[in-house]
Amino acid sequence: MALPREMTVVEIASPGGPEQLKTAVRPIPQPGEGEVLVRVEAAGVNRPDVMQRQGRYPPPPGASDLPGMEIAGEIVALGPRVSGLSVGDKITSLLPGGGYAAYAIAAAPLCMPVPVGLSMVEAAAIPETYLTVWTNLFERGGCKSGDVVLIHGGTSGIGTTAIQLAKAWGARVYATAGTEKKARACEALGAVRGIDYKTEDFVEVMRAETKGQGVDITLDMVAGSYVQRNLDIAAVEGRVVTISLLGGSRAEINMGTVLMKRLTLTGSTLRSRTVAQKAAVADAVRKNVWPLLAAGKVRPVIFATFPLAEASEAHRLMETSNHIGKIVLTI
Repeated sequence: MALPREMTVVEIASPGGPEQLKTAVRPIPQPGEGEVLVRVEAAGVNRPDVMQRQGRYPPPPGASDLPGMEIAGEIVALGPRVSGLSVGDKITSLLPGGGYAAYAIAAAPLCMPVPVGLSMVEAAAIPETYLTVWTNLFERGGCKSGDVVLIHGGTSGIGTTAIQLAKAWGARVYATAGTEKKARACEALGAVRGIDYKTEDFVEVMRAETKGQGVDITLDMVAGSYVQRNLDIAAVEGRVVTISLLGGSRAEINMGTVLMKRLTLTGSTLRSRTVAQKAAVADAVRKNVWPLLAAGKVRPVIFATFPLAEASEAHRLMETSNHIGKIVLTI
């Protein structure tokens, strides 16, 4: 099938609010070596997209200037030296950018088959979220059966994923959220206890819940003032993994707490890693998580979908933090 020469995209007119997301027409990109061209059917909306729109999170060198780091769609062209993939394959993929478009370039090693039983909208909600949770909660945090795990932001895309995966691994999961309704939603996903951080002190709650033994792994997207509090409730040999800086990038901590309890304070980002590094994470997710998705033991939580042209409305919703789970654009 002949491809059109142009496509509809959503670009960032200039740094600022959601109104800066504008539809435009651009030439369809051509896949290079080790790349494929994907006709996008759905694209996940993530907090880094909002930060990029605000001018606070530029794409890595060489990446598309368009927002959008995860897609699902159909491969329509192969670049040189691509093996194991074919035109017509339905895939989901992590991108460094460019997902808010009718067509997008994806690195072949990051293309994963759409899990059995999932819609394209659900598939588009997987790559950024599941790979982030896997590399941080499991590879850096060492999550295993019997661990006590605390997830901050339990009703975010990351949070809803982390609760389900940690529980599937046999961990005892707790999660913080901004309302009582959201706290209960965390419990519905598998958390032992959802904690409304606006009316409860998660430090006091976790000390009571663990009878003073503490938390083995905390997955934190707040940082700032949360860092010392996370350390205060960590168990001996506990791990605190930071994945975002919603509460600020600076924190003053008591290093004595780290020494006395032999703690690990770590964190990571995914977007700036090489294709090979991301591919290693993607391979681990396919091996360990795809069977759980196929069995229905874990599943992306979709809160809302918007047409591509209404990307600004999707961003407005994300900035309210009223959603539970993922927001997805459909093309």
